Amino acid sequence: MSAALVTPLEMFYRWEQETPDKVYLRQPKNLEWSEHTWRDVGNRVRRIAAFLRDKNYPAGSRIGIWSSNSMDWPICDLAIMLAGHISVPIYPGQDIGSANYIFNHSAVKLVFCGDFDQHARVTEALPEGVETVAMLGCKFAADTSLDEVIASYEPYLESPVPNGEDVFTIIYTSGTTGNPKGVMHMHQTPGHVVPGLVISFRMNETPNEFFSFLPMSHAAERIIVEMTSLYSNASISFSESLDTFGDEVRSVQPTFFFAVPRLWVKFKAGIDAKIPPEAQAGLNDEQKAGIAQALGLSRARCIITGSAPCPVDVQDWFLSMGIALRDGYGMTENFVHGIAWTKDDQPISGCVGQPMDPSVQVRVSDAGEIQFKSLGLMKGYYLNEEKTAEVFDDGWYCTGDSGRFDDDGNLWVTGRVSEVFKTSKGKFIVPMKLESLFGRNPNLAQFCCMGHGLDQPIVLVTLSEVGLAKDRAAVQAELESLLEEINSEVPSYERISNIFVCDEWTIENALLTPTMKLKRKQIEDEYKALVQSHMGAGPVSFLD
Repeated sequence: MSAALVTPLEMFYRWEQETPDKVYLRQPKNLEWSEHTWRDVGNRVRRIAAFLRDKNYPAGSRIGIWSSNSMDWPICDLAIMLAGHISVPIYPGQDIGSANYIFNHSAVKLVFCGDFDQHARVTEALPEGVETVAMLGCKFAADTSLDEVIASYEPYLESPVPNGEDVFTIIYTSGTTGNPKGVMHMHQTPGHVVPGLVISFRMNETPNEFFSFLPMSHAAERIIVEMTSLYSNASISFSESLDTFGDEVRSVQPTFFFAVPRLWVKFKAGIDAKIPPEAQAGLNDEQKAGIAQALGLSRARCIITGSAPCPVDVQDWFLSMGIALRDGYGMTENFVHGIAWTKDDQPISGCVGQPMDPSVQVRVSDAGEIQFKSLGLMKGYYLNEEKTAEVFDDGWYCTGDSGRFDDDGNLWVTGRVSEVFKTSKGKFIVPMKLESLFGRNPNLAQFCCMGHGLDQPIVLVTLSEVGLAKDRAAVQAELESLLEEINSEVPSYERISNIFVCDEWTIENALLTPTMKLKRKQIEDEYKALVQSHMGAGPVSFLD
């Protein structure tokens, strides 16, 4: 059977039949692992599918999954497919207002609920009459539980092949501006996209073990962990909590690892705290291999950073340690079928590379916007033809990101077209370009450059664990030196006039999206008055 021609459900059927005793999912509890074979997983999937089919919902009904990651997540996802319905994942950090909008907009019939931030207010998010089923980690009294379902239903024995053009999931965007939009993807899309990812990211080699800790409700984690595991027969080990994450990943030593920039920054800070940066230049290959082992990356054939720009200095550090941290660039709308440094290419820090496979077409428009055309493109936004029409130009998906190609055909993402602002001197500023320069300082965690209408741009920052542990006067002195250093490297019109230190931006205080992206307008609105009142207080100010 050719994996390139089949749906995720058919891959599930294949491994269930061909490798029933191979371990697929691994779930920890207090650092003890329970292992579940394809036979175990198939039994659970089929019993949950029987439960859903017994509800007699119309074919293609929307079924929610609101949970952090666990072995139950892909099991429920497969059961929804097998029952002939459409999954609607919700971020575990989703705010109540957005969750309520998504549930109402998609008209969900039932929601599988695990561990998520707003569990105490779940009734505010759910429309009246929506049933809940408790997954692993659920912290409220759901209508029933997966354990009860599995004990009460016999397995659904049929193995229907879905229509490739039918929608199998609606993934709602994080909603940086306005309400989230529901991205519709079809059963055939993974079959077109994922086999190429498996080859590009060396998932077709053995051993083949993944580690999952980022929310599977996020398109990147779901596609490059859950979906690629289905097309490569890789095992997935989950993380129980942040408290045990380090020990878990060291125990697994996955062969493929994907994380967002904030984790890479924390990884580096952890090593810097143990080995002074000035001593790291003298490390030999054996000592560098020890660092990879301590980070859980000793066996990793492919290590990917994505979802946001990784600070160049941080990526350079990993490369200097012999850890090939590779950028990936894709989006929910194209099933992350985009750009990456693949296989054994030597990555360039700050650059996202070239198309993942020959079927991906990418161009930069005359206006400087990155645009994609591939078999991974969405069917459209659910119940939103107007927004769908806005983002397509003759079959090309318009990302809203600005970029350029270098002489070797590598793509550099330079920012968001809509985020460019003009100073009072009439100079256009690209925030991401300046923000990337602040990643070199271990005191800092988050950066937001602004300055529309000001003489010079300014930057709002938050402190990392390293910065928070230091005396404020010491941090201020270091940031003043950093400001001088950065300003010596940029043209006069890009020089930062002030650094303003803020409290952390989080999902809870509505300054980050559920996928950890900055809500720039909200951040600017939140701090505008404070910034104005501190403009004359010196180059570095703390906005308490």
